[in-house]
Amino acid sequence: MTLLTGAETVRRRFGAEYTLAGLDLLPHRIGWSVRVPSRKAAERDEVKFAAWEDEQWPVTKNRGWRTWAPGSASRTKPARA
Repeated sequence: MTLLTGAETVRRRFGAEYTLAGLDLLPHRIGWSVRVPSRKAAERDEVKFAAWEDEQWPVTKNRGWRTWAPGSASRTKPARA
């Protein structure tokens, strides 16, 4: 059994060529978000979640990471916006 990349799967199934970055943008183009679950987990502890949301979420939110935007891993050549 061979594992296929997402781009290879799309090419074989639909005959369309995409880069991995292009595949990442497709859900955003149709309004999908990977950060919004469709429902809450049944085993979710609301008290613990509320505590985490008050203490940790502001720290996490303010890091300014944009995973969907173009970027560069190079420290000497910043990405163009």
